[in-house]
Amino acid sequence: MVERMREDVQAALENDPAARSAWEVALLYPGVHAVWIHRIAHYFWRRGHRFLGRLISEVGRRLTGIEIHPGAQLGRRLFIDHGMGVVIGETAEVGDDVLLYQGVVLGGTSRERKKRHPTVGDGVVIGAGAILLGPIEVGDHARVGAGSVVVKPVPAGATVVGVPARVARLGNGAWPETALDHGRISDPVLRALEDLVKGYAHLEQRVERLERAVETHVGRSGKPVVVEEGPRFGDDGSPEAARLR
Repeated sequence: MVERMREDVQAALENDPAARSAWEVALLYPGVHAVWIHRIAHYFWRRGHRFLGRLISEVGRRLTGIEIHPGAQLGRRLFIDHGMGVVIGETAEVGDDVLLYQGVVLGGTSRERKKRHPTVGDGVVIGAGAILLGPIEVGDHARVGAGSVVVKPVPAGATVVGVPARVARLGNGAWPETALDHGRISDPVLRALEDLVKGYAHLEQRVERLERAVETHVGRSGKPVVVEEGPRFGDDGSPEAARLR
């Protein structure tokens, strides 16, 4: 227990540049306190003392602003940075070396008493305000951008952003060089819109070239180009296109 507490303090020192000392983290970091209180609540929950586990969990919520169900399974060196508004549901599973920012929700989508909350792999980083719903799996070392809503599985090493979340970048499953650099994450929706604008510009260029070709043809022949619309369907039932002559 003491060794795990030391690991939690060290994880905070490594992930938060504002942390000045181990004593500061141990005494003043609500995210660390929430994890410690959860371990006590989880201990009683697993041994059948459900009411006592919930009571301890409720005390932790009131003290830290972080709600972790006593049935949730948390790995080692979990660091909840800032932490206010974080919610972790009963059947959620969180791996080792995970980093959560404020407002993260690991929520359920079913009223049935079965697995209904996310499973988060090792080394995952989840940005502020991100919401993960349902019994989905987030692969090792994946990253979830701030404000994203994740309702589908996330591949290992991938970065997802948006509502609903889409893969912005695929990785190889290795530990990322930076925890979560939002400035370098591209928005897949914005990227699709940019491609659409480029396609429209290309189409405009083709239309302009066609218009110039028609004007050149008219200038040489002295005859206007007439578009004759044939019947929409031929005698055999097949569609006919308009003819140029």
